[in-house]
Amino acid sequence: MTVQANPPLSFYPPDGLGAPKDRRGHALGSDSGLPAGTEVFSADNHISLADDIFYERLPEEFREKAPRVWYEDGAFELGINGMSFLPGEFTNVLMQYDPLLGSGSGNPDARREQLAEDGVTRELAFPNALLALLYFPDKDLKERCFRIYNEYIAALQERSPGRFYGVGLINWWDGAGARRTLDELRSLGLRTFLMPLNGGMNNDGGQLDYAADYMNPVWEAIAESGIPVSHHIGEAPLSAPCEVNGIAVGMVHNVAPFREMFGRYVLGGILDRHPGLTVGWFEGGINWVLSALQDAEHMHASFKHMLNRPVEHDVRYYWDNHMYASFMVDPLGLQLIDRIGVDRVMWSSDYPHNESTFGYSEKSIRAVVEAVGPEAATKIVSTNVRKFLGLT
Repeated sequence: MTVQANPPLSFYPPDGLGAPKDRRGHALGSDSGLPAGTEVFSADNHISLADDIFYERLPEEFREKAPRVWYEDGAFELGINGMSFLPGEFTNVLMQYDPLLGSGSGNPDARREQLAEDGVTRELAFPNALLALLYFPDKDLKERCFRIYNEYIAALQERSPGRFYGVGLINWWDGAGARRTLDELRSLGLRTFLMPLNGGMNNDGGQLDYAADYMNPVWEAIAESGIPVSHHIGEAPLSAPCEVNGIAVGMVHNVAPFREMFGRYVLGGILDRHPGLTVGWFEGGINWVLSALQDAEHMHASFKHMLNRPVEHDVRYYWDNHMYASFMVDPLGLQLIDRIGVDRVMWSSDYPHNESTFGYSEKSIRAVVEAVGPEAATKIVSTNVRKFLGLT
């Protein structure tokens, strides 16, 4: 029997999509298939920091050590003493879209207009270059910077009520700090936060283990806050440099990073000990979910006799009751949607990145409608992310 590969997606032109700054939005037409009045809510966009907020807002005694933000050669940089934290390849990617027009934080009006032109009414916006601060070694200064960023992004959220929702940052390395930053996050009106897949160093100088008992105060604070956890791709470096088309090779590697953290939640007992947690997986697509569930079930059965702590539920229970995932273009995932669960997946544009649907979002959304029908598509492109954020 000959098995035919899936045909290429019809909305990929032969010469590629081009740089985002060269694309133009294409609003949804009456043939989108969505019910009239559906407001498309992108579950994963990004925003570049366009103001030197840490230097400007930190107490004077911290300013010499403060990360700085500046604009250079078509991209906003983040670094210290004129040395960017960002590798050259990453800065090159940032130059593919124009942060002065709409993708940066300095022009929210232009941002809303660009998204509206592409048929997107609402968005959840993750940090961009700011992710370089996740592994900043000075934890006290890092937390101060996170709190400043949260205030800044919350102010942008207030300027675009109901249309822009910012993703905050918290202290994830000690319980008191987690509780402090979560309280502030909630008071600012932010509805989720980014937690790195790699926790970095713990307070004893070793590698932080999210599933360890010493992390219980952090998870308790998160669960009690009711604020959902967001994990995002983009942290996994290549094991070795790649001289040929390294950006594309690196992205193929980066879009599949969730399995280890998924295992810690499910088999490492995090969700058993803290059943109030809600977890979102962003920009890794949805097709990975079934294979991860399948393999976790197999490993649980195979090693159950060796576990030092029982797993309280069937593996599938944790996905169905605690987790969501987002995608931009995932025809394989849509073929499997009945088994993944239509209530657990969220469409996103990923504006303004190269891999975003900006410029062809209406075609991506139409593919969702064709795969699942108008009612289920409304959940995927609008309702589910609202549920994740506690807006419904």
